[in-house]
Amino acid sequence: MRAVLINFAAAPAPLDADAIFDRWPSLADIAEAIASGGTRVTVIQMAGFSRHVTRGGVDYRFVDSRELHGAGDLGRCAARLAGEAGADIVHVHGLAFARHAAVLTRCLPGVPVVLQDHANGLPSRWRHMPWRRWYGAADGIVFTALEQAEPFTRRRLFGRHTRLIAIPESSSRFSPGDRHAARAATGLHGDPCVLSVGHLAAGKDPLTMLDGVARACERLPGLQLWCAYGTAPLMAEVRRRIDGDARLAGRVHLLGAVPHAGIERLMHAADLFVSASLAEGSGYALLEAMACGLRPVVTDIPSFRVITGGGRVGNLWPRGDAAALAGALVAAASDIVASATSRHEVREHFDASLSFDALGRQWAEAYRQLVDGRNAA
Repeated sequence: MRAVLINFAAAPAPLDADAIFDRWPSLADIAEAIASGGTRVTVIQMAGFSRHVTRGGVDYRFVDSRELHGAGDLGRCAARLAGEAGADIVHVHGLAFARHAAVLTRCLPGVPVVLQDHANGLPSRWRHMPWRRWYGAADGIVFTALEQAEPFTRRRLFGRHTRLIAIPESSSRFSPGDRHAARAATGLHGDPCVLSVGHLAAGKDPLTMLDGVARACERLPGLQLWCAYGTAPLMAEVRRRIDGDARLAGRVHLLGAVPHAGIERLMHAADLFVSASLAEGSGYALLEAMACGLRPVVTDIPSFRVITGGGRVGNLWPRGDAAALAGALVAAASDIVASATSRHEVREHFDASLSFDALGRQWAEAYRQLVDGRNAA
């Protein structure tokens, strides 16, 4: 089967192909995960130049879209290229491009189209009517967790015959490593050593995370929290919270931005991964932590629930509840002390459900169902 993946969002100028792969690792990660299931994959990426690249068994067509305007032009161009590639199914990244996908269905009437959610959110309520029509043109819509579709289905935005499918958004190339060597290299320490990777922003709820750590350290006096982050709009509030609580002063370490390879070393060094996110389309940092075998202590939100197997590997706690986070940290710390195989169990779950091979199998089955459904119609 030939799947054509389309990224209508233009790559930022003036990046060339190699720089785009570095800036957007998910461009190759998702394509290669799908290819690992035996599907032949072509990627059409809108950009400021034209180039054909083959990488990791995937064909990439970078399309100069500077003279293409609106969903009609972009959709017709992508449809032509998908037809030339011999597409059996077309996979559009981002629910925000449903209008473009509807153009594809008109241009390629015999080819099923699937949309993949990337935390795009609901369209404006006053524009629901055209969005119903555009979403309705899709044969399938994919979320990390089916619960994420509920705001759309409640407003009857999806067609009655559109399949809703749950597949994790992506995977990770990280792998387990030597904890002692990583601690020596990074300087991380703690009993437990807890790692957070995420912006210090409202959606990540760092203040609840700090409150939970402050409570947990009363029972875990050796706990140390290490925070890697890119942006920090709540830095002033975070610093006030740390400086104003003797339980946190000297226990919380703000690392700032860390290169991607450095994040993997931090995850090798840590005992637990913590996230207080209020909502996530998927959770790339969580996927990376689990690829390293790091036990997660994360909010009980739909995507995290799916990724952790309903909390079978890790500890889930209600978002915004600092007391529950403290209890989850204490329980997780006790579990890793009691089980020498904790990291192995997390990685085993990752291999079975979240790895490139696992996602490839899930996508292959989803594509098969959509193609068979179109053929039977």
